Amino acid sequence: MGEKQSDYIGEVKGLWDVSASSFLLACGIICAVLMLLPGTGACPEDCHCYEDTGAVHCRSPDIPDSLPPWVRNLTVTKGNISTLRTGAFANNGTTLVNLTALTLTDNGIEVIEALAFQGLPSLAVLDLSHNALTSVASGALWGLGQLHTLRMNSALRQGALEQLSAELLNRSFVALAELELSDNQLQALPAGVLKLGELRTLTLRHNSLQSLDAPTLAGLHRHRRLQLSLSANPFLCDCQLKPLLLWLRNSSQVRDSAELRCSAPARMNGSFIVRLKAEELKCINEDLETASYVFFGIVLALIGVLFLMVLYLNRRGIKKWLNNFREACRDQMEGYHYRYEQDADPRRVSATGGRGL
Repeated sequence: MGEKQSDYIGEVKGLWDVSASSFLLACGIICAVLMLLPGTGACPEDCHCYEDTGAVHCRSPDIPDSLPPWVRNLTVTKGNISTLRTGAFANNGTTLVNLTALTLTDNGIEVIEALAFQGLPSLAVLDLSHNALTSVASGALWGLGQLHTLRMNSALRQGALEQLSAELLNRSFVALAELELSDNQLQALPAGVLKLGELRTLTLRHNSLQSLDAPTLAGLHRHRRLQLSLSANPFLCDCQLKPLLLWLRNSSQVRDSAELRCSAPARMNGSFIVRLKAEELKCINEDLETASYVFFGIVLALIGVLFLMVLYLNRRGIKKWLNNFREACRDQMEGYHYRYEQDADPRRVSATGGRGL
């Protein structure tokens, strides 16, 4: 009986060892497969991942090939991403449905291809600041229907602004409420900006704006909920600025209106625009016209002085000439007077009539 119990216990122990070994082997295989599968939670190389906050911060030369599906805030900086290619965030065919904020600053991005941001249906904040964009393909921002904030400070180069304006006219940006375009050498508001019905904040600091024309001001007046930031622009304080000055005094849409200063002309440099009077804003042509009148008056005065000097220096000759002229006039008048008296003498008239008879 004891031997049978020992054999039974041995068989059970052997079966347990085999089962345990098989279970551990299966677990190892499953873990290995899960680690090899993309987008299952593994942190990409050159990145720091924080699953509890949903943040992934990368300093890699390109967009990571595999990103964890839980990422909500992705930052890729200091890379060498000259071209943001189509499907750059497709994540090997998967969709980053949780990604709401994407920061791609300081990557040297020059070209954004069409559909570059496809697969990001929940993206609300996109920051492309401090790049060197020269080409924004048609449809580059397609699919970002939930985009709320777009930052492109110091990012646009020649040609890219017009292409971005065309993208902004795309009616898919129904949720865009905040647009930052500071430090892009803009000389006017981008076309299409005032057609973004939900836009509430427009930042245009450190650009090349010299004024805002009447059509732009009329559009801003209709878009009354829009708040602008315009400081650090080189405003030209001449007569063309009068509509802007009047608008600033009657509107609260420019949040930094008290900081706006004149850059030119030199006499107005540094002056606060809102403190100016309308009559101080003069055009260069008006100044030139005034200067011309002053110059003309000075020339006439000099001519008059010269004429008087000539008269003074030749006063004796002029006096003699005047005397001679007067004598000649007197002699002429005396001659006329003598002839008149002769013609009026009745005796002369009678003698003339007698000869006729």
